[in-house]
Formats: sequence, C-alpha cells, structure tokens
Amino acid sequence: MNKEQVKGRVEQAKGKVKEELGDAADDSSTELEGKVQKNVGKARAGAGDAAADVKRKIDKNT
Repeated sequence: MNKEQVKGRVEQAKGKVKEELGDAADDSSTELEGKVQKNVGKARAGAGDAAADVKRKIDKNT
C-alpha cells in the first residue's frame, strides 16, 4: 500500500465519522463537511490505487 492509498483511506474514515456526528447532532453543515471529506479521501485513495496498479504492471514487465 502506498502513501496516497493510506492517506486517502484515513480521510475517508475521518469524513465518515464527521458525517455521522453531524447526522447524530442534526448539524447539516458538519454532515456536509464529512461527506465532502469522505469523497475527497475516496478520490485520493483511488489515485493511489491507480498508481499502485501502474507500478505493479511496470514491475511485472521488467
């Protein structure tokens, strides 16, 4: 697992927690922040996944 994958998944988790806390506290602003943070983390993890796939393919062909 590369750094981007880890950082992305951590952001996803933090966003999910923030989203749930906002929902529980009936705070739509915090809930929205959590959703945004979760999706940014998901995108970052996806970029890390893609980079790992490329690296694997390069390593396989060398």
